[in-house]
Amino acid sequence: MLEFMDYVQSAFYAASRWNVDNSYASLTTTTNNLLDFRTPHGVRLHISSLSSPNFATSYVLGSKGVVDGSFSFLFSSLGLQVASKSSDLPLGHLVRGYRRLQELQKPEESWQWEIWHRGKRVDTRDALLYGRFYLPTSTLEALYLRRLTPTRLFRLSCVSDGSLPNGGTVLAQLQNDFGKYSTEYLFSTDAALVGFRALYNFGYDPRYPEKQPSTRPPSHPWDHQSGRLSMGGEVYFSPVNKSGGLSTGLRFTTLPVHTGFPYTMTLTVNPLIGSLNSSYAVKAGRNIALCSRFDFNVYSYESDVSVGLELWKRDLDTAWARNMLRPEWQIKASAAESSSSDGFISSDFVERQDDAQGVLKARLGIDGKATILWETRVKELLVGIGAGFNLKRKDQVLGNVGLEISYSS
Repeated sequence: MLEFMDYVQSAFYAASRWNVDNSYASLTTTTNNLLDFRTPHGVRLHISSLSSPNFATSYVLGSKGVVDGSFSFLFSSLGLQVASKSSDLPLGHLVRGYRRLQELQKPEESWQWEIWHRGKRVDTRDALLYGRFYLPTSTLEALYLRRLTPTRLFRLSCVSDGSLPNGGTVLAQLQNDFGKYSTEYLFSTDAALVGFRALYNFGYDPRYPEKQPSTRPPSHPWDHQSGRLSMGGEVYFSPVNKSGGLSTGLRFTTLPVHTGFPYTMTLTVNPLIGSLNSSYAVKAGRNIALCSRFDFNVYSYESDVSVGLELWKRDLDTAWARNMLRPEWQIKASAAESSSSDGFISSDFVERQDDAQGVLKARLGIDGKATILWETRVKELLVGIGAGFNLKRKDQVLGNVGLEISYSS
């Protein structure tokens, strides 16, 4: 389940109209959500508040052998009109699972952001500032986001920790999203690392919608209207360590207009270390998603196969009422489920997400390690219970067990 501050940051991306899915870094997001979900360790308590549309705070207290915790704050120059009470937050906004990508949109023009008053430009750029301090390690994290133009985002991440080389590190990222393709430039003070990422989407070009050829109604998932094929890569180099790396990847995913089961396929390759990763995820029904992943390394001849499950529990009364809708309304309601980035719904059907009562996530690997997580709402609280298992160890099958409780206002 998303922490409250991550939820607010996602709201900032959505409110500032930034597509977090159109980047090489998000190529395997669906697979990661279904197979690499985080489980709580020990007991943790989160207390958070969105005291105003521009300011949020959060406190965390945990017990994992020793008492630890953190406190954080967030400021956004863009007012975020989102639900903040834990009793009002739809679970569909907090649980990251299967992601249904939307059709690409035409980027806004720079002049559309201009605001003039008495002959002078008075428009500003949306920005977000976030800080978190950990106890008892005294580690400090900071994040600065700024929308520079309709197609550009600047991100600055900082960590201060005595255990790190030079006492900390700074990562600067300049991201560009032109709809048809995206680019990203990176620089880290850790070994003076520099990097570049890019993603290209085949088919439909949102920049020139009037020049797109007309096609028959989409009946096959490979038609450009019902699916999207994306290809990207990254390269990075450190002049200090005189080392570098690169990777490339493919993703095909169906779009909401696709009439069959939504699915996503990915393939990533890192030729320098000989790693190959392929995955297949499918939303087999409104309440269930399945995923499988195969990892192989040509140098070590080791492979790993993982399978995952996401199962939602919903209010039967709400589900029954939805089935009573007229057919055309049911279609609109289904489309609204995935009509916005990162789970934020901008539709008249937003209330139908409130019928989610809980979600069960499970993962099993060929190495015998399994993970299970149940997230639900209990009165005014959001609760997550998770555990890890090692099925190949008869003496200690049960591993880590954790409980996480969150309250926000």
